[in-house]
Amino acid sequence: MNPLRILLACTLFGTTLTVAGPALARSAQETRRAAPARPVAAAQHGQASIYAQHFRGRRMADGARFDPRAHTVASRTLPLGSAAKVTNLRNGRSMTVRVTDRGPHIRRRILDVSPAVAQELGMGTTGTAMVAVVPVSFVTRAQAAPARPARPARRR
Repeated sequence: MNPLRILLACTLFGTTLTVAGPALARSAQETRRAAPARPVAAAQHGQASIYAQHFRGRRMADGARFDPRAHTVASRTLPLGSAAKVTNLRNGRSMTVRVTDRGPHIRRRILDVSPAVAQELGMGTTGTAMVAVVPVSFVTRAQAAPARPARPARRR
């Protein structure tokens, strides 16, 4: 019988291979193991950029509309709805923000920040700054809701 068929049959019935050889037994056990859990996110250092004003009102990845006055950021690695502490490495200013979108879509940048966050961090007129991003915690959907009530949807 083909060794691959033996391996498949043993895997289906949950037995280990001892007759077919130790190499096949090891491969059968490895297929049943789950992949190791990856940490959610670690501290990052890199360049952040400012969201453009023309994104105002567009939907973000979490379903909310982009508000330039909100303390929100876009990250490729941090989970949506999580909070992070962002520190401008040039002047030391920091603030806690909420991850609401995916991005940036430009290489070598780790974060897109809203104009309000950029102003608080003192990013200036260049539009980019070197920052440190440290994940703080997860926030619930109720905490993630905007402070002011949402406008009703327009009917067409």
